[in-house]
Amino acid sequence: MIPLAALLEQVAGLDEAELTGWIERRWVRPEATAGGWLFHEVDVARVRLIVEFRRDYALDDESLPVVLSLLDQVYRLRRQLGALSDAIDRQPAEIRERVLGALGRVSRD
Repeated sequence: MIPLAALLEQVAGLDEAELTGWIERRWVRPEATAGGWLFHEVDVARVRLIVEFRRDYALDDESLPVVLSLLDQVYRLRRQLGALSDAIDRQPAEIRERVLGALGRVSRD
């Protein structure tokens, strides 16, 4: 985890007032401590992503929450698919083959 000052140094073009607004809107969710905010690795990645979206794609404050929500959904689905894949891998060979066969039929439809 890194403090606010370190994040501001690491991310070019990041403005503290703007970041504070992102935190208030809950686009970024650092850990609040007595010494100030601490940013986890995922928070740093999200801040970089927001900066990139605003700079490179000119996303405004109305569009950005929609994009972030869609990305959050994609990441959740990826985690769920990973868990499902792990669960299938732990099954006996016969069950794995039946599941994979059923998935093959679904993908052809």
